[in-house]
Amino acid sequence: MQEDRSMERLLDEDSMQGKYLTFDLGEETYGIEIRYVTEIIGMQSITEVPDMPSYLRGIINLRGRIIPVLDMRARFKKPLQEYHDRTCIVVVDIREVSVGLIVDQVAEVINIEDNNIDLPPDGRTGFSNRFISGIGKVGDEIKLIIDTDRILTREEYGTLLDN
Repeated sequence: MQEDRSMERLLDEDSMQGKYLTFDLGEETYGIEIRYVTEIIGMQSITEVPDMPSYLRGIINLRGRIIPVLDMRARFKKPLQEYHDRTCIVVVDIREVSVGLIVDQVAEVINIEDNNIDLPPDGRTGFSNRFISGIGKVGDEIKLIIDTDRILTREEYGTLLDN
């Protein structure tokens, strides 16, 4: 029985290999490994929490679970805009913490083979972004692959765990 569950988990991980949920923030399209995504929900009422960084919009109650919500536009220092009917929250599990990511709109789930992902240019070229782990090439398009473990620093995760 235990071996069956382990095998199922391995098969699930294999089927997720190379799959990314893509979403838009302004003109750019970002990708996040599908294995981190637990669900996508529409915008809902967010309760503000005092003394949090501006990109942490607050918390939501998702079927009894309290989820901190992070505005990806604010996190990436992009101009803020009004939320609209396509704005949604992508719930991800990172380091055993569920976090909601507010994005302009979800695009699609795509496959990007490892050989189509380049490392981002290093700091010597003027490109320095701790949030990006790779540059995915899909046809003529570019998808910026998010380094999920770096969306929040260890200290920020610690703050979320303490609350």
